[in-house]
Amino acid sequence: VYLIPWIKSQTTEKQREEINAWVKIACAAAEQLYHTDVIQDRKQYVIDFMVKKNLKVNPDELNKMIEAAVLEINKEWAEVAGEKKEEATDEESEASA
Repeated sequence: VYLIPWIKSQTTEKQREEINAWVKIACAAAEQLYHTDVIQDRKQYVIDFMVKKNLKVNPDELNKMIEAAVLEINKEWAEVAGEKKEEATDEESEASA
């Protein structure tokens, strides 16, 4: 996880974990809402979400946390997509045998 030294100095470990969890939840929600045309700006959605949760983070640091969360989410989704593709290939092989 890409925790910023400033955030570490201003928060406890538990608070950092909570902030990171909310950022990740907001990023995943933003991605889903974006792909269903509910929202247009994913990053602004995450920022608004954090404000509504009353989680105050320096905007520059929040931007970095959002980027790190998006990277992590994309990796997770790529793994899931790869597993599904592998399952489909296995099923096709079994069907043709």
